[in-house]
Amino acid sequence: MAVSEKDLRLIRKVFENKKEVISDRIRLGNQFVDDFIFDDSEAADIPINALRVIFNIISIISNEQFRPQDRPKQLSLFDEEFETENNIFASIKIKNSRISPSGSTKQVIQAYEFLAKFKMGWYKSVNSKGKEIKTFGGLISTPSYDKRGYTTFLVSSYWLKKLLVIPEYNYVLYNLVYNVRNNKHIIFAIWLSKLPKNGTVLKLSTLNKKFGLNYKTTKDFCFKFLKPVRISLNTFNTLSFNYTYQKDSIFIIPFLSNLSLKDNLSINIKNPLDSSETNAVPAEKITRRLIYFKKRYGLEENQILQFSHQYRNIPQTRELIEKAFREFIRINRLKRIKSTIFQGKKFLYEIQELIIQIYQSTKMGKLFPNGYPIIV
Repeated sequence: MAVSEKDLRLIRKVFENKKEVISDRIRLGNQFVDDFIFDDSEAADIPINALRVIFNIISIISNEQFRPQDRPKQLSLFDEEFETENNIFASIKIKNSRISPSGSTKQVIQAYEFLAKFKMGWYKSVNSKGKEIKTFGGLISTPSYDKRGYTTFLVSSYWLKKLLVIPEYNYVLYNLVYNVRNNKHIIFAIWLSKLPKNGTVLKLSTLNKKFGLNYKTTKDFCFKFLKPVRISLNTFNTLSFNYTYQKDSIFIIPFLSNLSLKDNLSINIKNPLDSSETNAVPAEKITRRLIYFKKRYGLEENQILQFSHQYRNIPQTRELIEKAFREFIRINRLKRIKSTIFQGKKFLYEIQELIIQIYQSTKMGKLFPNGYPIIV
């Protein structure tokens, strides 16, 4: 009996997290998100345990992820390894307890069955030499138990490339799939991470379609869906959002949540991919600036905690503080008084008031008048 082409699978690489080292956050390539999770701008209804499989795949392969513009040679090596023949796969092994912490075999099976069947079909890509490479299957293929407590499966070169080669990507906290139980909340968080910092405005019908919902009014969408999502993200994510609505339009604006630096799960740990990120301010410069404020305006340790956290960790707030400080100096010069007469909390209250004024004069401030950062 002839063997069908789809059964001729060649395994070129094995991924396994032998030391069970888990990243605090993972990098989701925008192309993978668009093609797999938001195909045709509509979110797939991916079960929570299947999302855990995806997050664990990305965590395991994270050391191999790269931006092709930074490492073009790595892209050539990927092509040579995975895009020379049809049906080339990588093998990945994941501990079952990562998918079902409760130990439910049924949940593990359902998660892998979903991903094996979801988007199953023939996929085509063209390698660097112009050759068309064909692959059959879903995101994963042939899940099996080859070791007690683990599941091994294959990932095709087509989907592996979208997970590994990430020209554009966004960070998502790995533990989101364990702390948040509603799969739509997690999928919303993934979508939120792709929004520009000034947010977006969409029609109710568009948002209903995007997230597979059927709310009749914008008020219902906001209070029955967006409000619970925001509570989840405020509690368990470093990125949350504000929202408002007018007629049939809903405004969504992301912001960094108020999680403490400790709760942010080492969000400032450096990664090789971070070197090309823009608008980064050297940590030493930030520290010097905070020391200047502290000494010149007599700020005590217990007074500067909130101000320091906001200034050090949130670039948008840091920019707003600097604008407020320049205005503070300008006003005092016009009054012909020394700015240093404002010491301790008096200084912070003056800056806070100016932050509010500057913020509320912006487009975002007009939409969310009370969305200004609190520094005292």
